[in-house]
Amino acid sequence: MSVRTTAFKKASSSFHTPNIPGYHRGISTKITDGSSLKSPHQSGASRIGGGLANSVASRKSRFASLPEAQRQRKNIDRDFLVSILETSVTKRDARAYINKFAPLLERKRIGFKQQTSKSVAQKDGQDEPTESTPQQPLYVAIVKFRAPQDADDSTILGVAKSLSALKTLGLISIVVVDCDGVDGSDSERRRVIDAQANRIAEAIDCFDEEGAVVLGTPLTIGDSVGKGTSPYVSEDLFVTDSSSLLQSLQDEKIPVIPSVGETEQSIAYKCVDANDAVLALTRQLSGLQFLGQPMEDKHIVQQLKATEVYRLIILDPVGGVPANNRATGRYMFLNLEQEYEEVTRSLTESTLNSDSKNPGTAQENQHHLRNSQMARKALSLLPSTSSAIITTPKDAANERPQEEADSGWPYVSTRRKLNPLIHNLLTDKPAQSSSLPSGRFTPVVSSNGAAQLGSSTTLAKRGMHVTILPDPRVSMWQPPRPGEPRLRLTDASVNLPRLVHLINDSFGRKLDVEHYLKRVEENLAGIIIAGEYEGGAILTWEKPWDADPAEDVDPSRLVPYLDKFAVLRKSQGAGGVADIVFNAMVRDCFPYGVCWRSRKDNPVNKWYHERSAGSHKIPDMNWAMFWTTPDLALDEQKFQDYKSVCRSVEPSWADKKHIVD
Repeated sequence: MSVRTTAFKKASSSFHTPNIPGYHRGISTKITDGSSLKSPHQSGASRIGGGLANSVASRKSRFASLPEAQRQRKNIDRDFLVSILETSVTKRDARAYINKFAPLLERKRIGFKQQTSKSVAQKDGQDEPTESTPQQPLYVAIVKFRAPQDADDSTILGVAKSLSALKTLGLISIVVVDCDGVDGSDSERRRVIDAQANRIAEAIDCFDEEGAVVLGTPLTIGDSVGKGTSPYVSEDLFVTDSSSLLQSLQDEKIPVIPSVGETEQSIAYKCVDANDAVLALTRQLSGLQFLGQPMEDKHIVQQLKATEVYRLIILDPVGGVPANNRATGRYMFLNLEQEYEEVTRSLTESTLNSDSKNPGTAQENQHHLRNSQMARKALSLLPSTSSAIITTPKDAANERPQEEADSGWPYVSTRRKLNPLIHNLLTDKPAQSSSLPSGRFTPVVSSNGAAQLGSSTTLAKRGMHVTILPDPRVSMWQPPRPGEPRLRLTDASVNLPRLVHLINDSFGRKLDVEHYLKRVEENLAGIIIAGEYEGGAILTWEKPWDADPAEDVDPSRLVPYLDKFAVLRKSQGAGGVADIVFNAMVRDCFPYGVCWRSRKDNPVNKWYHERSAGSHKIPDMNWAMFWTTPDLALDEQKFQDYKSVCRSVEPSWADKKHIVD
């Protein structure tokens, strides 16, 4: 394990404590006079203990009750492999992960060999190789750990183990320590933050060979503090020392950063909002820090260009974002572009309506709101492929039930649920899909030991806007009535060429546009468009087989039918596009049920089975029927109407359009 401490870059007359070396703007140095931290269950003052001291003795005494954590490397490796095997990774998920991370991991392996050869050559007196190697991409997760002072040692160790596993998989973390809720003076709060920063780093050292490094604050508090209104500018807080941060990342050490900044004009250190610290790091590592930008050398500029903030991880005891209109009680997947206003309104109303006798609810809502706001601001600075994971420290630690934990060190055993951090990195998806019906969510044990539906984790993405025509917020979709105006695919509100391209790309076949327009001209129910025609659905009202085509049929017998469900191939399996479209269909457009058909050998049928209320293979045809209508099998007439529609809808493909399916 490495030995760490922090040292002053400048002496601070306002910050004098005999047990705390202080903050710095340079690299870490070694000391040997530290004492270990106290138990996290003790009071705030006694918990501080020796503060920032980082000697080998302090680390050994810190987790002296768990010496096997450092000896049983094989058990740690086995536990890591089990975490990987527990993740349900599809071929598409595996391909996407391998394409992004495998080249990086292979280059790291080759680089290690080259470094070893270089060391051997130096020992033999040979000259060092002079050719320069290209800068490797560096994928980073910025982790905000709120209230670590309230977490026990097993949770801290579990989180450290998960962060070490992420690094093994190619994603290195930067941990921002947020000791929110600590009372006392600014100096006392800084002491708590520093103590917890070292506590987290010491836990990482137990699992990671390179270990962690506590950086004295690389953050500067600007003179215009409090005036910043946009995440794109950095008037309030910005990074002025990238060298130590980037050097730590290049050395594969996990940086741990206290939420403390140095004032721009005076030599003083103050606690800063951890959310602002996360945004400042995001701006700098994304090349979007415009104000207060220091003059960096070419090497640092090159490193910054090679760095990509791939994940924002928010570890908060309150967990994922709550949702009153979800069966799970929280958002499994949060499409910020579409649902952020809904989240803000719901949390604000819940806070205002909370009982004065239960102030904890209002306080939790404030944390949820702040987490949602930070996720939205950070993701607005990052590529659309980036995402935010909001979960509890216990879920990130993936701890076992207490009765199993009491039996010994938490290595390989039966898991409560998937590790949300590892699962998301490998699949870019939430632990359970947001479009599953309530009956399909797997019950799990929550962090407090109670049973719940689904995960406590929210996966948030910048997402995309959803356009629904006609707008169900104005009026619910109803069967068409004679003489009433209706939507048509040739209307100005529909970009027909882009819609046709979406269908052709998704199905790998060309649509017979003229035939299709004629078929849906009088029975179009509406369309759903995700983003810039990245996904969509066309829905119709279909007449049952025994209805007279020349006469109006009873509206109650018209079948709500999903005629086309399409996602661009480049967006399939990523970004949650299919879930976004499907959710809009079943929640906003046809909440009382819809049916569709798919070829019996369609590989997507597994996805359909998971989201439908039932299915039926139509005899003598290559069609399988799916529906979301509750208790459809109990209504013989409606079931036969659904079945007749799925048998009789005529395909509109330009190729082989006359072949009967």
